[in-house]
Amino acid sequence: MRSAHRVRLRTMRHSFLILFCSLLVSHLPAFGEDGMVSRPRPVIVVGGDQNYPPFDFLDKDGKPAGFNVELTRAIAEVMGMQVEIQLGEWNDMRLALEGGSINVLQGISISRERDQIFDFSTPFCNIRQSIFARRGSPPISSLAELAGKEVVVQKGGIMQDRLVDSGIGAKLILVDTHAAALRMLAAGKSDYALVNTLTGIYFGLERGLSNIVPVSQSVAEIPYGYAVKKGNQDLLTEFNQGLEILINTGRYQQIHDKWLGILEPHPSPWRKVIKVGAMIIVPLLAILGCALAWSWSLRKKVNAYIADSQVRQQELVQAGKMASLGILVSGVAHEINNPTGLILYNLPILRGAYRVAEDDLEARFQERGDFLIGGLNYSDLREEIPRMFDEMQGGANRIKRIVEDLKDFARKDTSSLDEMVDINSVVQTSIRLLDNSIRKSTTRFQASYMDNPPLVRGNAQRIEQVAVNLILNACQALEGPDKAILVSTTCDLEQGAVKVVISDEGVGIPSENLGHLTDPFFTTKRKAGGTGLGLSVSAGIVKDHHGTLEFLSTPGEGTTVVLTLPAMEGR
Repeated sequence: MRSAHRVRLRTMRHSFLILFCSLLVSHLPAFGEDGMVSRPRPVIVVGGDQNYPPFDFLDKDGKPAGFNVELTRAIAEVMGMQVEIQLGEWNDMRLALEGGSINVLQGISISRERDQIFDFSTPFCNIRQSIFARRGSPPISSLAELAGKEVVVQKGGIMQDRLVDSGIGAKLILVDTHAAALRMLAAGKSDYALVNTLTGIYFGLERGLSNIVPVSQSVAEIPYGYAVKKGNQDLLTEFNQGLEILINTGRYQQIHDKWLGILEPHPSPWRKVIKVGAMIIVPLLAILGCALAWSWSLRKKVNAYIADSQVRQQELVQAGKMASLGILVSGVAHEINNPTGLILYNLPILRGAYRVAEDDLEARFQERGDFLIGGLNYSDLREEIPRMFDEMQGGANRIKRIVEDLKDFARKDTSSLDEMVDINSVVQTSIRLLDNSIRKSTTRFQASYMDNPPLVRGNAQRIEQVAVNLILNACQALEGPDKAILVSTTCDLEQGAVKVVISDEGVGIPSENLGHLTDPFFTTKRKAGGTGLGLSVSAGIVKDHHGTLEFLSTPGEGTTVVLTLPAMEGR
């Protein structure tokens, strides 16, 4: 009994000792690698606008979503931060940052006035602001034209600051959200609304506000980033570092394309692919079966059938080549668009950096005289650098525009002929596509357009294909760059038709060939790779639009082609 009692006492002492050590260890502070006490990082409260899609908004479950929300969470992930995202009315969020109840404000337009109150991160994109009006309102080219007009803007937003500071005299109506601004405009309670372009278009489509349209595209393009309370540089540095990591790893571009990109490919659903395939294969099988039955019963028509089959086969081969070319052009255009996007994104940042450093460089120049930058004298560069930025910006925008035109031209078209087509816009796009060919062919190219052209019912892309083919033929007909090409659009009120006239001072067309120009596979340029399908396809497109193609030519003097399309009634 005494032995058992001693065992129980010894067991109780051991259990008490283990419990005491556990309590002691659990209350000891944790130490980091540097020997300092490690404390858990505080949660960073990030605020944003609850009604600003696609940047910030509450989804159908009431949870934060959008471009800014996903970007903030990605920065927190790579920097090891804990964040809590709170979305509310924009003005309340701005005041919350000033009062210190939130740590960071995501998605804020950057300005000199706001720089007095907040510190800003590196801008991660530019926000375009547009003027919206009810359909039928006259277009506006600048903010100054809003003088005396009732303009609804978001309270506490950047455009309220701009209009107040500019002193143009607009009558401002302040609302909490962009959606409220557009609803007031649609209801006729204001003359104009000044909102973010993407958000305005988004709400117009989502809410069915079909009577409002942008009447002035991009009246302001403003840098967009994060803001912290003045002096909170440590937190701002972490966000800048996280943003730089996302950009360098390509993750930022993925988030941007997901929420803001318009070039993201949209693969066809498999059911649609099967349906389209059946629509092509079944008619081909039916045609083949009918042809076999016909050839079996009518042996006398075998030769005609074989000739017709050969023509169809060549057309299919050529169509396949053209489809492959379209895919190639689309792919190349997409690859060009990515680096162009980086150039357009980085140029404003570089321009801003130069403006910041310009005063210091000028001060050094005044104190010490001329000095070298990149091997060139500063006295020469200070006049050239702004011009170089403008030229690079213009060149990148031009590349972007050409890429967009190429993608439109190469995109497979299956739409009906029910669009309202502006013939001036179609011809202008065709000329941009052929700009390089035109420059190589002639120094005397001239285009003129009629004012307020009547609209044409049809398909803009297919009419553009005709215009491209006709202008390219004119370029190839010239014998030297001193020969001219003239392109014009006119209207024949008596015929109720719109005309595109393309004249060249080329070699001309022999009279015996004029009647065969639209025949399939007829070409005088076969040695140069001509297929003879360009004008044939163009003639088919014009016929589908109930129009005509007329060729007038004198050998040795040139050719004039007149494309005539019926104008829409009442326009």
